[in-house]
Amino acid sequence: MAATFSFDIVSDFDRQELVNALDQTTREIQSRYDLKDTKTTLELGEQTITVNTDSEFTLDAVHTLLQTKAAKRNLSLKIFDYGKVESASGNRVRQEITLRKGISQEIAKQITKLLRDEFKKIQASIQGDAVRVSAKSKDELQAVIQRLKQEDLPVALQFTNYR
Repeated sequence: MAATFSFDIVSDFDRQELVNALDQTTREIQSRYDLKDTKTTLELGEQTITVNTDSEFTLDAVHTLLQTKAAKRNLSLKIFDYGKVESASGNRVRQEITLRKGISQEIAKQITKLLRDEFKKIQASIQGDAVRVSAKSKDELQAVIQRLKQEDLPVALQFTNYR
């Protein structure tokens, strides 16, 4: 009896790590000399982060801080989708950062096409916002993971349910 092995390709992030990165960013904003008096706020919503600060210069500094703290906590920077900068009341600026979660249909189709073209012995199927890859050999699955890590896709990929 030939067993088949499989894993899922998903795009997700650890929400608690994101909360911790935001807390660290807020603490550093309050203690840093150039950002202390800007009254900058970071609000975490269900799928967005809202940044409210006094100028675009400080907004760039907040972006840098947030990206640094997220990277230290092993969060991919591809989860952040920066919206356009809006002017808020009192000469302030606001920006919504959408949090990317899940693989869109177009990217899932792109992944399955890439895998079908390069690996003949595997099966890739789209299942909601994930892609399931299965094969008879674990070595084939390892090769698929290595190949996808080389690909520069607009979403962060994780490989789960390796069986």
